[in-house]
Amino acid sequence: MSKKKHPEAAEAEQTAAAEQTAETAAESNVTEEPAAQPAEDWKAKFDELNDRYLRMAAEYDNFRKRSQREREQSYNDAVSHAVKALLPTYDNLERALKAETADAEYKKGVEMTMTQLVESLKGLNVTIIEASAGTGFDPNFHNAVMHVEDEAFGENQIAEVFQQGFQIGDKVIRHAMVKVAN
Repeated sequence: MSKKKHPEAAEAEQTAAAEQTAETAAESNVTEEPAAQPAEDWKAKFDELNDRYLRMAAEYDNFRKRSQREREQSYNDAVSHAVKALLPTYDNLERALKAETADAEYKKGVEMTMTQLVESLKGLNVTIIEASAGTGFDPNFHNAVMHVEDEAFGENQIAEVFQQGFQIGDKVIRHAMVKVAN
């Protein structure tokens, strides 16, 4: 048998190959349309994941800020509690400074102790509330325990300070105890 092909068979094979190529091309055109659909699915999935990522990042940022505020609040509460325990000592030192004494060394020692206590409080960011005679009365910082009619002072002015007030930042540790005029 000879391995030569008949011209009719060769022509039939070429026609079959051409038809197969046309079918393959037609199939590839058919697959291109559905390929657009998965691209849209990927974009939707990307948008969804991106949105979830942004929400999670915002949630983490809020958590971080809230934790920082809670830490600062806990610190301020702890300092406030410690300072409240020291305030009777401050009051006694203030009374000792006002008392008359003949011993100059004793008075100097009390002054040095008071100065050291005030510096320690400043180191903790504790400040004395302004409540000197003649300043305006503010119920947020002052506690009026007496009222007096005195023409030397204006309306709602502090006439006398009985006990100093303290604050840390915006938080009042102890209100200043004062006498208010008019």
